[in-house]
Amino acid sequence: MPIDIGLNEKARETSAQALRVLLGDTYALYVKTHGYHWNVTGQRFNSLHNMFMTQYTELWTALDEIAERIRALGHFAPGSSAELMANATIKPDNGVPDADAMISNLVKGHEAISRAAKAGLKIAEDNNDIVTVDLMTRRADIAEKTAWMLRANL
Repeated sequence: MPIDIGLNEKARETSAQALRVLLGDTYALYVKTHGYHWNVTGQRFNSLHNMFMTQYTELWTALDEIAERIRALGHFAPGSSAELMANATIKPDNGVPDADAMISNLVKGHEAISRAAKAGLKIAEDNNDIVTVDLMTRRADIAEKTAWMLRANL
């Protein structure tokens, strides 16, 4: 059945591609944050362990929201880890960094999410895709607030 939501195919495709980038970075940061949750050590173990759990839980919820927006635009969301990571700018760690490096890496990751969301927001604005604009705005807001909270721990 044709999609008639006020966006032509080109607009829906370019918005969906911007969302794929955001989805890839969100997935990469989710995996990183969850790994840090499992592996953090030191005097701040409990507070960081709990903070990382809150963050990876929020990222997991965001993955579903972003993927469902891609589907609403009439496109398929990436369905494997390899497909998700193909769109990610956030790279995985090799090894287990110390707690301060974990925090610093997560700050950088949330800043990357903010940048991806703002780039996607521009594309969605150009497409007059207000639903994707809203999603991108919310993701940038959450990423920037989370980066600030993480920086406060350094």
